[in-house]
Amino acid sequence: MVVAAFVAPYLLEATSRFVLSAARVPGVRLAVITTSAAEDLSPELREALAGHWQVADALDPQQIVDAVRGLSGQIGHVERLIGALEQLQVPLAQARDALGIEGMSADVATNVRDKSQMKTVLAGAGVPCARHQLVRRTEEAWAFRDLVGYPMVAKPPDGAGAKATFRLDADGDFDSWLTAAQQDAGEVWLLEEFLTGREHTFDSVTLGGETIWASISDYRPPPLEVLRTPWVQWTVLLPRDVSGPEYAAIRTIGPAALRALGVRDAFSHLEWFERPDGSVAISEVGARPPGAQLASMIGFSHEIDFYAASAELVLHGTFAAPERRYASGTAYLRGMGHGQVRTVHGIDRLQTEIGHLVVDSRLPPPGTPANSSYEGEGFITVRHPDTAVVEDALARIVATARVELVEGQ
Repeated sequence: MVVAAFVAPYLLEATSRFVLSAARVPGVRLAVITTSAAEDLSPELREALAGHWQVADALDPQQIVDAVRGLSGQIGHVERLIGALEQLQVPLAQARDALGIEGMSADVATNVRDKSQMKTVLAGAGVPCARHQLVRRTEEAWAFRDLVGYPMVAKPPDGAGAKATFRLDADGDFDSWLTAAQQDAGEVWLLEEFLTGREHTFDSVTLGGETIWASISDYRPPPLEVLRTPWVQWTVLLPRDVSGPEYAAIRTIGPAALRALGVRDAFSHLEWFERPDGSVAISEVGARPPGAQLASMIGFSHEIDFYAASAELVLHGTFAAPERRYASGTAYLRGMGHGQVRTVHGIDRLQTEIGHLVVDSRLPPPGTPANSSYEGEGFITVRHPDTAVVEDALARIVATARVELVEGQ
């Protein structure tokens, strides 16, 4: 019997699915460490869990350590300490190191969390990535701008999901960003060369330092363009066949990047660019499962319960590599403007044309506040054995569905 604790700061939908799947793994007693009170857990989750410990800040490594010690008195010695969020990886690793629990160390977690250190490690290992500069002073920002020119990207060193990320195209953009950055003298920023080309993911399973399975997907358009155009409806495509020459480079470079960073036993989410000349450059690496419906799409494409498979990996160190049987894709529905959702146009037509392909969806009901994140107000996921059919369906969704927003009453 493996005794484990899952750290989940907030039990939102996706995180709750990970926790519930982990609690249902045979041979596991699972407790949750969260900011939520026990009575706020769903009945299904309360029944599946062996323990619960409430903390004020689930990102504080000392509070995690104290919670694990408290839980050990309730359910037995905790042998695994896990969590799905990217922001948790360093605090989790620090807590593991303090408690002597096996798993990713703080050094490795920092490699995949600190984007400046990540790229320094990758470049030192000969893995192609964007040129970068950790900026603490105005003079450093000027020097990097003069070195790489425009466009460039500014982001927090420990950012996640393209949040607080800015594309700087000219002196006006740079000056505005620099003025905002100078408001906090202690703030540190990462400036990067802006990579151009098609952007993809390389989601993989690593055991014992070896990549034993991988899934590749395509962002259309790249996330930074999505952030710059708040109304654009974008898509993620998982082609059925990823064995062709167009993905040959990442099948070598992806595992090399994970080895250089020290990732040994994990599900990793890596983002990469295919440059116009065909070369590859690594953009980001996260030693955690993917978000933005990618986890579900991987499950749909391989006919597996992805959440259960990822739980088996982190709790028992086992993973049965599945066959890719389908292409799948998600279109993200985003409204133009502010306020709240009035209605979503075009759904009846889409139901007639492609309803038989839809395997998952979330349509925002009227009154839903506009979502400022890149995921938008809703999504539609489709699946079919033929990649071209999925591509056509995604194009129809983007062209037909329209989220109408109105200012709040």
